[in-house]
Amino acid sequence: MSINYEYYKIFYYAAKYKNMTQAAAALGSNQPNVTRMMKLLEAELNCKLFVREARGIALTEEGKRLYEHVKGAVIQLEHAQEELSVQMSDNMGTVEIGATETSLHLFLLDALRCFKEEYPKVRMKIHNHTTPEILKNLSSGRLDFAVLTTPFELQKSFGSSELLTFREILVGGLQYAKLGLGNWEIRQLRNYPWVGLSEGTATYEFYNKFFLQQQADIELDMEAATSDLLIPLIRNNFGIGFIPEMLAYPLLQERTLVQIPLDCSLPERKICLVFDKGRGRSVVSMELQKYLKNRKVCD
Repeated sequence: MSINYEYYKIFYYAAKYKNMTQAAAALGSNQPNVTRMMKLLEAELNCKLFVREARGIALTEEGKRLYEHVKGAVIQLEHAQEELSVQMSDNMGTVEIGATETSLHLFLLDALRCFKEEYPKVRMKIHNHTTPEILKNLSSGRLDFAVLTTPFELQKSFGSSELLTFREILVGGLQYAKLGLGNWEIRQLRNYPWVGLSEGTATYEFYNKFFLQQQADIELDMEAATSDLLIPLIRNNFGIGFIPEMLAYPLLQERTLVQIPLDCSLPERKICLVFDKGRGRSVVSMELQKYLKNRKVCD
């Protein structure tokens, strides 16, 4: 039998005040709603919990026994809620976040820096793994939420909010400067060495699908475990590869990378906040998620 905890919370207040109207006021509800909920609880338990008296209501013997069990649980939950509220008012608490490399460098690191300026006592643990690993940890409850780069597939219990949209461009080191003068089809570049993220990452799957759409049979000559390694490998002429335009721009300005123009546009990618809809979230976690969704650039 499934348990409706809201019924028991309402029962606790009705039994405590011995008055449905006062219970409704304490709960921020109304008397008809409280009365209806208590009738549903009585029907569910198949027993009478209250009897009417001249001054209000009284507990039956079954109601008294239930109240002794419910009272301790509700008091403990309210104490926990108060403790968490105090934590957040004091800017305290710990948040565990799963994040991909790309989301870290394009969005999350700067956003967390800004958040820490406002909430310096909040502790953060960043878990940097591949998208499948992060989703597995989120599902098991090891993470409060995740910040991921598309593409990814979510189970029904997960929710997602878009944080940032970006595009990637094809670049090479100075050894490939001549490629910056053309306008290339992807398949024309299949004989050049390619650098990219390794199999098992969302980025690998993204570009594998893109190459197939462009009818280009391309295999990576050098695979990087993390996106941190891509730019150094490309700058040192190990091959050509795709990197986010936001990260490439300063290096193009410095003329340490060369953009390789393509005759097709790459699909947009997104950075998204992902959370488990079926699991409770701490006050500090909810505050940080709200902050990320409404993020403004800080100095």
